Amino acid sequence: MYVPFENLPEEARVWIYQSDRKFSEEELAELDAALQTFIEGWAAHGTGLEASYQIKYNRFIILAVNQESQSATGCSIDASVHFIQELEKKYNVSLLDKMNVTFKTGEHIAHKPLKDFKRMAKEKAVSANTIVFNNLVNTIGELQDFWEVPASESWHSRFF
Repeated sequence: MYVPFENLPEEARVWIYQSDRKFSEEELAELDAALQTFIEGWAAHGTGLEASYQIKYNRFIILAVNQESQSATGCSIDASVHFIQELEKKYNVSLLDKMNVTFKTGEHIAHKPLKDFKRMAKEKAVSANTIVFNNLVNTIGELQDFWEVPASESWHSRFF
């Protein structure tokens, strides 16, 4: 069951999928419709999940579930991963590769393989103050407070 993202509690669980490129305006319209349809039918053991989604910066897909009303289960999480894999094929993007880093360079959002980000840190092309996207956050509250943070305040800090 779809609910507006802002109506979910801070404890709602989130999953963040980052694309290796920005989606076009046409793709965003298609994605919005596909995500809406998926969320409407997303269920755990036959019970609809109170869920929502956001697309941020034309490149991040964020799924969220209010676990207080019905918890996401292994099968429902598998269904969401399968859905994301279908999006990867349809749009020829990488959404599940966790070995990439997305970060801000001024107003621009950059996406690099982890090995390149490490090299950039060593070469001081990025710093501990570089704003990174910490896609390891687990809840909406963490998303609000700890998703876009200086590298020094995330798991990226080990590179500095």
